[in-house]
Amino acid sequence: MSTLLAHRRLSHDILHANLQLRRWMSVRPPSKDPTTPIPRKKVTIQALHALRQSKTPITMLTAYDYPSALGCSSSPLIDITLVGDSLAQVCLGYASTTQLTLSEMIHHTRAVARGTTHPFLVADMPFGSYHTSVSDAVTNAIRLVQEGRVEGVKLEGGREIVDVVRRLTEIGIPVMAHVGLMPQRYTSMSGYKVQGRSVSGAKKVVMDALALQEAGAFAVLVEAVPLELGKYVTDRLMIPTIGIGAGPHTSGQVLVYDDVMGTWSGHKAKFVRRFANMKDVRDNGVQRYCEAVKDGSFPNPETESYTMDKIEWAKFMESELLDGVSV
Repeated sequence: MSTLLAHRRLSHDILHANLQLRRWMSVRPPSKDPTTPIPRKKVTIQALHALRQSKTPITMLTAYDYPSALGCSSSPLIDITLVGDSLAQVCLGYASTTQLTLSEMIHHTRAVARGTTHPFLVADMPFGSYHTSVSDAVTNAIRLVQEGRVEGVKLEGGREIVDVVRRLTEIGIPVMAHVGLMPQRYTSMSGYKVQGRSVSGAKKVVMDALALQEAGAFAVLVEAVPLELGKYVTDRLMIPTIGIGAGPHTSGQVLVYDDVMGTWSGHKAKFVRRFANMKDVRDNGVQRYCEAVKDGSFPNPETESYTMDKIEWAKFMESELLDGVSV
Protein backbone atom coordinates (compact mmCIF):
# COMPACT_ATOMS: atom_id res chain seq x y z
CA MET A 1 0.00 0.00 0.00
CA SER A 2 2.83 2.39 0.83
CA THR A 3 4.43 1.65 -2.56
CA LEU A 4 1.18 2.55 -4.36
CA LEU A 5 0.95 5.81 -2.45
CA ALA A 6 4.54 6.59 -3.28
CA HIS A 7 3.88 5.99 -6.98
CA ARG A 8 0.82 8.22 -6.85
CA ARG A 9 2.79 10.93 -5.08
CA LEU A 10 5.57 10.69 -7.68
CA SER A 11 3.07 10.92 -10.55
CA HIS A 12 1.51 13.97 -8.91
CA ASP A 13 4.89 15.65 -8.52
CA ILE A 14 5.83 14.96 -12.16
CA LEU A 15 2.51 16.34 -13.39
CA HIS A 16 2.89 19.43 -11.18
CA ALA A 17 6.43 19.98 -12.47
CA ASN A 18 5.30 19.66 -16.09
CA LEU A 19 2.48 22.13 -15.52
CA GLN A 20 4.87 24.58 -13.89
CA LEU A 21 7.31 24.17 -16.78
CA ARG A 22 4.58 24.83 -19.35
CA ARG A 23 3.46 27.84 -17.35
CA TRP A 24 6.83 29.52 -17.23
CA MET A 25 8.59 28.41 -20.40
CA SER A 26 8.89 31.25 -22.92
CA VAL A 27 8.08 29.15 -25.99
CA ARG A 28 5.33 26.70 -25.21
CA PRO A 29 2.79 24.97 -27.47
CA PRO A 30 -0.30 27.09 -28.17
CA SER A 31 -3.42 26.09 -26.33
CA LYS A 32 -6.05 24.43 -28.47
CA ASP A 33 -9.46 25.94 -27.99
CA PRO A 34 -12.13 23.43 -29.11
CA THR A 35 -14.65 26.27 -29.42
CA THR A 36 -12.59 28.09 -32.07
CA PRO A 37 -14.44 27.74 -35.37
CA ILE A 38 -12.63 26.23 -38.35
CA PRO A 39 -12.18 29.16 -40.78
CA ARG A 40 -12.80 27.00 -43.84
CA LYS A 41 -13.31 23.40 -44.85
CA LYS A 42 -10.33 21.54 -46.24
CA VAL A 43 -9.66 22.53 -49.85
CA THR A 44 -9.85 19.60 -52.27
CA ILE A 45 -9.01 19.14 -55.93
CA GLN A 46 -12.74 19.19 -56.65
CA ALA A 47 -12.99 22.54 -54.87
CA LEU A 48 -10.12 23.92 -56.97
CA HIS A 49 -11.82 22.84 -60.18
CA ALA A 50 -15.05 24.45 -58.95
CA LEU A 51 -13.18 27.72 -58.41
CA ARG A 52 -11.85 27.55 -61.95
CA GLN A 53 -15.30 26.78 -63.32
CA SER A 54 -16.82 29.77 -61.52
CA LYS A 55 -13.87 31.96 -62.57
CA THR A 56 -13.02 32.64 -58.93
CA PRO A 57 -9.25 33.33 -58.76
CA ILE A 58 -7.26 30.65 -56.94
CA THR A 59 -4.74 31.85 -54.35
CA MET A 60 -1.52 29.95 -53.71
CA LEU A 61 1.36 31.00 -51.47
CA THR A 62 4.59 29.25 -50.57
CA ALA A 63 5.52 28.17 -47.05
CA TYR A 64 8.73 26.63 -45.78
CA ASP A 65 8.27 26.02 -42.05
CA TYR A 66 5.67 25.95 -39.27
CA PRO A 67 5.40 29.76 -38.84
CA SER A 68 4.95 30.47 -42.56
CA ALA A 69 2.43 27.63 -42.76
CA LEU A 70 0.46 29.27 -39.97
CA GLY A 71 0.64 32.50 -41.95
CA CYS A 72 -0.86 30.83 -45.00
CA SER A 73 -3.55 29.14 -42.93
CA SER A 74 -4.41 32.40 -41.16
CA SER A 75 -6.54 33.51 -44.10
CA PRO A 76 -9.54 31.51 -45.31
CA LEU A 77 -8.86 33.03 -48.73
CA ILE A 78 -5.71 30.93 -49.27
CA ASP A 79 -6.54 27.88 -51.39
CA ILE A 80 -3.16 26.16 -51.81
CA THR A 81 0.02 26.15 -49.78
CA LEU A 82 3.11 25.21 -51.77
CA VAL A 83 6.31 24.04 -50.15
CA GLY A 84 8.40 25.44 -52.97
CA ASP A 85 11.94 24.36 -53.69
CA SER A 86 12.71 28.08 -53.51
CA LEU A 87 13.32 27.26 -49.84
CA ALA A 88 16.81 26.40 -51.11
CA GLN A 89 17.54 30.11 -51.49
CA VAL A 90 15.23 31.88 -49.05
CA CYS A 91 15.67 29.47 -46.13
CA LEU A 92 18.86 27.47 -46.62
CA GLY A 93 21.07 30.01 -48.37
CA TYR A 94 21.81 27.86 -51.41
CA ALA A 95 22.63 29.47 -54.74
CA SER A 96 19.89 27.61 -56.62
CA THR A 97 17.04 25.13 -56.23
CA THR A 98 19.15 22.38 -57.78
CA GLN A 99 21.16 22.06 -54.57
CA LEU A 100 18.12 21.10 -52.48
CA THR A 101 17.92 17.43 -51.47
CA LEU A 102 14.83 15.27 -51.03
CA SER A 103 15.63 14.75 -47.34
CA GLU A 104 15.77 18.51 -46.79
CA MET A 105 12.46 18.96 -48.61
CA ILE A 106 10.79 16.28 -46.49
CA HIS A 107 12.09 17.92 -43.31
CA HIS A 108 10.46 21.21 -44.31
CA THR A 109 7.21 19.71 -45.62
CA ARG A 110 6.65 17.97 -42.29
CA ALA A 111 6.94 21.31 -40.51
CA VAL A 112 4.60 23.00 -42.98
CA ALA A 113 2.08 20.17 -42.67
CA ARG A 114 1.93 20.69 -38.91
CA GLY A 115 0.92 24.31 -39.44
CA THR A 116 -1.49 23.78 -42.34
CA THR A 117 -5.24 23.70 -41.80
CA HIS A 118 -7.55 24.26 -44.77
CA PRO A 119 -5.18 24.90 -47.73
CA PHE A 120 -4.45 22.06 -50.13
CA LEU A 121 -0.81 21.17 -49.49
CA VAL A 122 1.57 20.67 -52.42
CA ALA A 123 5.36 20.26 -52.45
CA ASP A 124 7.94 20.57 -55.18
CA MET A 125 9.80 17.39 -56.02
CA PRO A 126 13.46 18.46 -55.83
CA PHE A 127 15.81 18.37 -58.78
CA GLY A 128 16.99 14.81 -59.43
CA SER A 129 14.19 13.13 -57.49
CA TYR A 130 12.07 12.30 -60.57
CA HIS A 131 14.49 12.38 -63.49
CA THR A 132 16.30 9.04 -63.44
CA SER A 133 13.33 6.67 -63.81
CA VAL A 134 9.58 6.43 -63.32
CA SER A 135 10.21 3.91 -60.55
CA ASP A 136 12.48 6.28 -58.61
CA ALA A 137 10.02 9.13 -59.11
CA VAL A 138 7.21 7.04 -57.64
CA THR A 139 9.34 6.02 -54.66
CA ASN A 140 10.34 9.61 -53.94
CA ALA A 141 6.81 10.96 -54.37
CA ILE A 142 5.52 8.35 -51.95
CA ARG A 143 8.12 9.51 -49.43
CA LEU A 144 6.87 13.08 -49.77
CA VAL A 145 3.32 11.91 -49.13
CA GLN A 146 4.06 9.49 -46.29
CA GLU A 147 6.95 11.24 -44.55
CA GLY A 148 6.40 14.81 -45.69
CA ARG A 149 2.60 14.57 -45.27
CA VAL A 150 1.79 16.50 -48.43
CA GLU A 151 -1.35 16.02 -50.50
CA GLY A 152 0.15 16.56 -53.93
CA VAL A 153 3.47 17.05 -55.67
CA LYS A 154 4.66 19.54 -58.28
CA LEU A 155 7.01 18.62 -61.12
CA GLU A 156 8.82 20.91 -63.52
CA GLY A 157 8.89 19.73 -67.11
CA GLY A 158 6.97 19.18 -70.32
CA ARG A 159 6.23 16.21 -72.52
CA GLU A 160 9.41 14.46 -71.38
CA ILE A 161 7.90 13.83 -67.91
CA VAL A 162 4.47 12.70 -69.11
CA ASP A 163 5.16 9.06 -68.13
CA VAL A 164 6.06 10.13 -64.59
CA VAL A 165 2.93 12.28 -64.23
CA ARG A 166 0.73 9.51 -65.61
CA ARG A 167 2.15 6.89 -63.25
CA LEU A 168 1.87 9.11 -60.17
CA THR A 169 -1.76 9.96 -60.92
CA GLU A 170 -2.51 6.28 -61.58
CA ILE A 171 -1.44 5.37 -58.06
CA GLY A 172 -3.37 8.27 -56.53
CA ILE A 173 -0.76 10.98 -56.03
CA PRO A 174 -2.11 14.31 -57.35
CA VAL A 175 0.34 16.13 -59.62
CA MET A 176 0.61 19.83 -60.33
CA ALA A 177 2.61 20.37 -63.49
CA HIS A 178 4.98 23.31 -64.07
CA VAL A 179 5.71 24.79 -67.52
CA GLY A 180 7.29 27.93 -68.89
CA LEU A 181 10.31 29.07 -66.92
CA MET A 182 11.60 26.12 -64.89
CA PRO A 183 14.07 27.25 -62.20
CA GLN A 184 15.50 23.75 -61.84
CA ARG A 185 16.75 24.11 -65.43
CA TYR A 186 18.02 27.68 -65.20
CA THR A 187 21.49 26.65 -66.41
CA SER A 188 20.25 25.00 -69.60
CA MET A 189 17.87 27.92 -70.11
CA SER A 190 20.77 30.39 -69.78
CA GLY A 191 19.28 32.00 -66.71
CA TYR A 192 15.89 33.00 -65.42
CA LYS A 193 14.42 34.28 -68.67
CA VAL A 194 10.85 34.80 -69.86
CA GLN A 195 9.70 31.83 -71.94
CA GLY A 196 7.31 31.58 -74.88
CA ARG A 197 8.08 34.88 -76.54
CA SER A 198 8.69 33.28 -79.94
CA VAL A 199 6.21 31.27 -82.00
CA SER A 200 8.10 28.03 -81.38
CA GLY A 201 8.53 28.84 -77.69
CA ALA A 202 4.83 29.60 -77.25
CA LYS A 203 3.85 26.41 -79.07
CA LYS A 204 6.11 24.38 -76.77
CA VAL A 205 4.48 25.82 -73.63
CA VAL A 206 1.00 25.06 -75.00
CA MET A 207 1.82 21.53 -76.18
CA ASP A 208 3.57 20.70 -72.92
CA ALA A 209 0.62 21.94 -70.87
CA LEU A 210 -1.88 19.94 -72.95
CA ALA A 211 0.23 16.78 -72.71
CA LEU A 212 0.53 17.11 -68.93
CA GLN A 213 -3.21 17.64 -68.62
CA GLU A 214 -3.81 14.49 -70.68
CA ALA A 215 -1.39 12.61 -68.41
CA GLY A 216 -3.57 13.45 -65.39
CA ALA A 217 -2.19 16.64 -63.84
CA PHE A 218 -4.88 18.36 -61.76
CA ALA A 219 -3.40 21.83 -62.38
CA VAL A 220 -0.56 23.52 -64.24
CA LEU A 221 1.70 26.25 -62.87
CA VAL A 222 2.73 28.63 -65.65
CA GLU A 223 5.82 30.70 -64.89
CA ALA A 224 7.27 33.76 -66.62
CA VAL A 225 5.46 33.82 -69.95
CA PRO A 226 3.81 36.71 -71.82
CA LEU A 227 0.34 37.53 -70.46
CA GLU A 228 -1.21 36.73 -73.86
CA LEU A 229 0.22 33.22 -73.68
CA GLY A 230 -0.85 32.83 -70.05
CA LYS A 231 -4.45 33.56 -71.08
CA TYR A 232 -4.28 31.32 -74.14
CA VAL A 233 -3.00 28.34 -72.16
CA THR A 234 -5.70 28.92 -69.55
CA ASP A 235 -8.40 29.01 -72.22
CA ARG A 236 -7.10 25.83 -73.87
CA LEU A 237 -6.90 23.75 -70.70
CA MET A 238 -9.74 22.15 -68.77
CA ILE A 239 -7.78 22.24 -65.50
CA PRO A 240 -6.73 25.26 -63.38
CA THR A 241 -3.65 27.26 -64.28
CA ILE A 242 -1.65 28.98 -61.56
CA GLY A 243 0.38 31.90 -62.82
CA ILE A 244 3.58 33.41 -61.54
CA GLY A 245 4.69 36.11 -63.91
CA ALA A 246 2.11 34.89 -66.44
CA GLY A 247 -0.29 37.83 -66.33
CA PRO A 248 -3.71 38.32 -64.71
CA HIS A 249 -5.72 35.89 -66.83
CA THR A 250 -4.67 32.55 -65.33
CA SER A 251 -7.00 30.65 -63.00
CA GLY A 252 -4.94 31.72 -60.01
CA GLN A 253 -1.72 33.27 -58.78
CA VAL A 254 1.23 32.22 -56.64
CA LEU A 255 4.11 34.15 -55.10
CA VAL A 256 7.00 33.30 -52.82
CA TYR A 257 6.18 33.98 -49.16
CA ASP A 258 9.36 35.98 -48.58
CA ASP A 259 8.67 38.15 -51.61
CA VAL A 260 5.16 38.89 -50.37
CA MET A 261 6.37 39.72 -46.87
CA GLY A 262 9.35 41.76 -48.02
CA THR A 263 11.94 39.66 -46.18
CA TRP A 264 13.87 38.47 -49.25
CA SER A 265 16.74 40.77 -50.12
CA GLY A 266 17.69 39.01 -53.34
CA HIS A 267 16.66 39.95 -56.86
CA LYS A 268 13.09 41.27 -57.15
CA ALA A 269 11.41 39.91 -60.27
CA LYS A 270 9.14 42.17 -62.32
CA PHE A 271 6.05 40.17 -61.36
CA VAL A 272 6.69 40.41 -57.60
CA ARG A 273 4.71 42.83 -55.47
CA ARG A 274 5.64 43.45 -51.82
CA PHE A 275 2.48 43.25 -49.73
CA ALA A 276 4.33 43.82 -46.44
CA ASN A 277 7.67 45.16 -45.23
CA MET A 278 8.62 42.64 -42.59
CA LYS A 279 12.36 43.03 -43.11
CA ASP A 280 12.38 46.55 -41.67
CA VAL A 281 10.16 45.46 -38.79
CA ARG A 282 12.41 42.46 -38.10
CA ASP A 283 15.67 44.40 -38.27
CA ASN A 284 14.26 47.20 -36.13
CA GLY A 285 13.15 44.69 -33.52
CA VAL A 286 16.61 43.11 -33.37
CA GLN A 287 18.25 46.53 -33.04
CA ARG A 288 15.90 47.68 -30.25
CA TYR A 289 16.44 44.42 -28.34
CA CYS A 290 20.21 44.77 -28.52
CA GLU A 291 20.05 48.40 -27.39
CA ALA A 292 17.85 47.48 -24.42
CA VAL A 293 20.27 44.75 -23.31
CA LYS A 294 23.28 47.00 -23.75
CA ASP A 295 21.80 49.93 -21.77
CA GLY A 296 20.45 47.66 -19.03
CA SER A 297 16.77 48.49 -19.54
CA PHE A 298 15.99 44.85 -20.34
CA PRO A 299 14.93 42.86 -18.44
CA ASN A 300 12.95 45.12 -16.11
CA PRO A 301 13.40 43.87 -12.52
CA GLU A 302 9.76 44.59 -11.66
CA THR A 303 7.82 43.44 -14.71
CA GLU A 304 10.13 41.03 -16.54
CA SER A 305 11.84 39.14 -13.72
CA TYR A 306 10.85 36.49 -11.18
CA THR A 307 11.27 36.85 -7.41
CA MET A 308 11.85 34.49 -4.52
CA ASP A 309 9.99 34.58 -1.22
CA LYS A 310 12.03 36.78 1.13
CA ILE A 311 12.01 34.23 3.94
CA GLU A 312 13.17 31.49 1.56
CA TRP A 313 15.90 33.75 0.25
CA ALA A 314 17.08 34.51 3.78
CA LYS A 315 17.20 30.77 4.51
CA PHE A 316 19.15 30.20 1.33
CA MET A 317 21.70 32.87 2.19
CA GLU A 318 22.01 31.49 5.73
CA SER A 319 22.71 28.02 4.33
CA GLU A 320 25.36 29.46 2.04
CA LEU A 321 27.07 31.09 5.00
CA LEU A 322 26.93 27.84 6.96
CA ASP A 323 28.54 26.10 3.99
CA GLY A 324 31.37 28.60 4.14
CA VAL A 325 30.46 30.46 0.96
CA SER A 326 31.69 34.06 1.03
CA VAL A 327 29.31 36.57 -0.55
